[in-house]
Amino acid sequence: TPSDCDYDDARAVHNGMHDRRPDAVIRCVDSADVIAVVAAARDGRLDLAVRGGGHSVPGFGTLDGGLVIDLSKMNGVRVDPVKKVARVGGGATWGDVDHATYPFGLAAPGGIISTTGVGGLTLGGGIGYLTRSVGLSIDSLLSADVVLADGRQVTASDYQNEDLFWALRGGGGNFGVVTSFEFQLHEVGDVVGGPIFYEVDNAAAVLECYREFIAGAPEQLGCFFGWQIAPPKPFIPEHRHGDLFCVLVTCWNGPHQEAERVLRPLRHVAEVKADGVGVVPFPALNSAFDELASKGMQYYWKADFVTELTDEAIAAHVEHGRKTPHISSSMHLHAINGAAQRVGADETAFGHRDKSFA
Repeated sequence: TPSDCDYDDARAVHNGMHDRRPDAVIRCVDSADVIAVVAAARDGRLDLAVRGGGHSVPGFGTLDGGLVIDLSKMNGVRVDPVKKVARVGGGATWGDVDHATYPFGLAAPGGIISTTGVGGLTLGGGIGYLTRSVGLSIDSLLSADVVLADGRQVTASDYQNEDLFWALRGGGGNFGVVTSFEFQLHEVGDVVGGPIFYEVDNAAAVLECYREFIAGAPEQLGCFFGWQIAPPKPFIPEHRHGDLFCVLVTCWNGPHQEAERVLRPLRHVAEVKADGVGVVPFPALNSAFDELASKGMQYYWKADFVTELTDEAIAAHVEHGRKTPHISSSMHLHAINGAAQRVGADETAFGHRDKSFA
């Protein structure tokens, strides 16, 4: 509560834009705590916010007045390597999942930043490195334990509370508090991945190549386009640190010896100015950009979905991408084809199965 010396730390979310002062932050350790907080908020007619991993991009993980259910202590991950299933606490981050699954050569499809909360990303859909090969995060969700507004905890799955399960997968929020997720895991160990940097003047050519290439590329390849001011990394020439580049970020989860053949068209579209592609543990790739998304910065993100990347869209990306103002600013273009499009449009609440890019 505000009278506690660590209140400011407890109320802080990753996105520094949302500087809110709740009446209390309740650090739940199990579902019983969550049920008690929901009851207290309901009986006291108090507003209620739910915080999972804590990124809180739109600010839903905090509020002024009212109560915050903080799930960060409920971050355990239990892996069954035989069934290739993981039970993940509602407050876990994708870094927690990667840490627990990698020793078994397994992974669940998360995003591209390891500090992202499992809950926030999954309930919105979940686009990341493995989208083309195994689908969105919601496509690997087997079940979820949910505390409802009336205080009951139920399990949602394909055969229990099916309507709730449909809504949770891509429907956003306000259906309840997900205290744990059950994911189907996939064989992912060391991958061949990393960024390829090109000059800004080559951006149109790179985007045109990406548009054609990603439509038919092997599904084991994850690849997104972006704008990036070069950080001080060893594979980037020191005199280019701080310069703006356009980038293709790759993740090949196939046989390592085939990676160079698959990536060859991307290396030949324009002169490569810096190359960070190599064999890396999947958790290392999934956390490679964490330092560019540090806690406390003021973040504003927007997103859209398109069925095709038109010449006009490419021109707009080139025009505005050149204005990238800061090392933590960017525009990403993610392909959501492959496995993500093999799920029926009505099977989940995610409303963009017919789109090709995010």
